[in-house]
Amino acid sequence: MIENEAMLTGIVLDAMRPTPDARLRAVMAAFVKHAHAFVREVRPTEQEFEAAVGWVAGLGQATNDVHNEVILASDVLGLSTLVGLLNNPAFAGETEAALLGPFWRKGAPEMALGASIVQRAVQGGIPVLVRGQVMAREGGPVVGALLDIWQSDPTGFYDNQDPTLEGMNLRGRFRTDADGRYWFTTVRPAGYPVPLHGPVGEMLRAQTRSPYRPAHIHFMVSAPGRRTLVTQVFADDAEHLHADVTFSVIRSLVARFEQRDTLEGAPSGFTAPWCLLEYDFVLVPGESRFPKPPIR
Repeated sequence: MIENEAMLTGIVLDAMRPTPDARLRAVMAAFVKHAHAFVREVRPTEQEFEAAVGWVAGLGQATNDVHNEVILASDVLGLSTLVGLLNNPAFAGETEAALLGPFWRKGAPEMALGASIVQRAVQGGIPVLVRGQVMAREGGPVVGALLDIWQSDPTGFYDNQDPTLEGMNLRGRFRTDADGRYWFTTVRPAGYPVPLHGPVGEMLRAQTRSPYRPAHIHFMVSAPGRRTLVTQVFADDAEHLHADVTFSVIRSLVARFEQRDTLEGAPSGFTAPWCLLEYDFVLVPGESRFPKPPIR
């Protein structure tokens, strides 16, 4: 029985205390404490509370087989990045993680080192040579590491955003050589906005926030006995680099797309100008797992 508002939180916590699962008990207790404290701080009106519940319900209603509005909300509120940073701390010595994102596809073709991931012509775009090395935290190269790579085109679109396209484009998988090195060619990607058709778009407009992500290339790097790394490498001169709507830009993941105006050192078939992107990855011991990508 409740006599006043101050008693409510304790009564709710008491009701959940018999929960057999210790982790569930701890998580729900923390949630109730923080949620009740939030309500006491902002003191929503009943109309505001109804609107908030409607917004949360809208996240589910906007979710389908190809789009997850709940994950998108987590991204633009910084929750997804926070979970990633807490689970992949910089002090562990590995390359820092970043969001998997909504556009990963299973079954990208495995290619020979040096191949181009541009399987179909794209509009515009500067050719890019990407190269680097995969290293073990304790030193030495990781031989045979698998790099799964995907990116947007020079207009900011991924291949699976166009249902009329067949096959895969701007995707590929490569294995490092005996020195742990990798290299491939592509075109320079562009930034793009997150989907704005649902409740998240409504919130971003109300906050007058930019919906854009800066230009980047996705990498999933795995090897037996090594923890799988999911990350992104951002262009240091990309627009929106300092205002990424998903808060995913970590300083160590920003790299230079070095533009070269002559063909000296360029791969065969390149035209000038072209760019060189060099980036090394560090893997730590752990479980090599293929993360289940959430729908976006």
